[in-house]
Amino acid sequence: MWRMCRSIKKLRHAEPPTTDDDVRAAALQYVRKVSGYRAPAKRNAAAFDAAVDEVAASTARLLELLDAR
Repeated sequence: MWRMCRSIKKLRHAEPPTTDDDVRAAALQYVRKVSGYRAPAKRNAAAFDAAVDEVAASTARLLELLDAR
């Protein structure tokens, strides 16, 4: 069974409210975990950075779309 990185905090209903920096930090931790790189080699930096951007954007969209009853 695969486990998510424990350092990624829950962003929905966060106190204080979630910031763009929080979303980006969670995305970075996720990409680090999945890729196995803390800091990628120069040849992989563009792919790593693009993945962080994509995960952050998807996370922000998810948080906006969730019904916060």
